[in-house]
Amino acid sequence: MSEFQLYFGLGKDHILDYSNGYDHILFVVALCALYLMRDWRQVLVLVTAFTIGHSITLALSTLSIISVKEELIEFLIPLTIFITATSNLFKNEDSLSGHLIQINYFFAAFFGLIHGMGFSYYLKSILGKNERIISQLLAFNIGLEVGQIIIVAIFLTAGFLLVDLFGVNRRDWKMVISSAVAGIALMLMKEKAFWIE
Repeated sequence: MSEFQLYFGLGKDHILDYSNGYDHILFVVALCALYLMRDWRQVLVLVTAFTIGHSITLALSTLSIISVKEELIEFLIPLTIFITATSNLFKNEDSLSGHLIQINYFFAAFFGLIHGMGFSYYLKSILGKNERIISQLLAFNIGLEVGQIIIVAIFLTAGFLLVDLFGVNRRDWKMVISSAVAGIALMLMKEKAFWIE
């Protein structure tokens, strides 16, 4: 197995690890909760905005150009999930305006910066003291993206089946998904509250 394949696989498996990396899965689901399969272009731009954000800090943090306390990032990640899921509850999914879409893209990119630092802690633990990390960083990031696309595809397919085929109300779908994700995020925030001993 080539080094590229190894780090690609590690990136993909990290984001798809539902037992240890489910916080990132929850964030992607929260990002997509307003959208259905027919909105795939908007979802593509939204996911790309998240990618741009986390790619920047993944690189900067892995290369030790920036450094933020791991405990803080571990708390901020569920906070971004909670904010995203909760804000979905107040958005009208049937009339996604250009203005609303732009705000969603901004939040996806901004919150991506935080998630990138979370990814970097995992990558740095694998790399150890290896100083030549550019190719590994690229492969890992591409693996993350493929994993992210798989999550989006599964979620949009589930939405298509339930809303478009079985007639579940789109608003109900959004409310149930967003409320569940927000509730889980609250529990994670409590677990990760590093200032409480």
